Amino acid sequence: MKWVGGERLAAGSEATWYLETAFTPGAHLGTVYDDPTTPVVVTSIEEVTTMRVPSGRLVVDAPWDDDDTLKYKQGVPTRPPRGLAVRIPPGVYRVEIAWTAGPYEFFGEHFDGVECAATRLRISDAPVIGWEMGLGVDDDIDRLLPGEQPQFGADHNVGCFADASAWTTLSAPFRTCADGRWAPRGAGQLPDGCERISDELQQADLVTFTAQSGGVVWLGRTKNGDVAAIVVTSGMAGAKA
Repeated sequence: MKWVGGERLAAGSEATWYLETAFTPGAHLGTVYDDPTTPVVVTSIEEVTTMRVPSGRLVVDAPWDDDDTLKYKQGVPTRPPRGLAVRIPPGVYRVEIAWTAGPYEFFGEHFDGVECAATRLRISDAPVIGWEMGLGVDDDIDRLLPGEQPQFGADHNVGCFADASAWTTLSAPFRTCADGRWAPRGAGQLPDGCERISDELQQADLVTFTAQSGGVVWLGRTKNGDVAAIVVTSGMAGAKA
């Protein structure tokens, strides 16, 4: 039987187009702001790294919050992370970034306009036939207002994928402050400003990515209803309420 998603979570036509176009190299993803003659082009899909999710439970959130309390500075979580309600098979998955370029000029200076269009955790290579918003474990679909999109906030413009069972250990380096300075994370530096934190005891990882003010999580479903991709977009509308 072919999977049919719930109408309240289903991506609308605009969101569906964006999610499919963003991961199509050479495709046009709109035009440069204030310059309808210059297209924003998908230049590449970059595999940044792989990450381990041994529990099958995934956090998609900012790696730290902005609570400036003593507990926060001591490295203790001040709120639970936004874990997804959906579960995935335990495994090792690719983290990919869709890059776009839209050259523009500002006060006589030229810029290449390279930006991250979306970030994807690739669960399988099976074709995606539909998209829906990814609810968190504490989200209530019955409380969604028309047009509302559940999302996570990221005041520092950084989001992450992380194994939920190892969250406390994996996110601790982002909450460690001593003498008014953030402690070195000792993270694995990845391309394009991303980082990977690993918990070798649990064989689990956390990988950061750019998320302007946070992001909406989308689940790409196969014809059988399995999750083939988990994608984060920032500042994008288009889901049906």
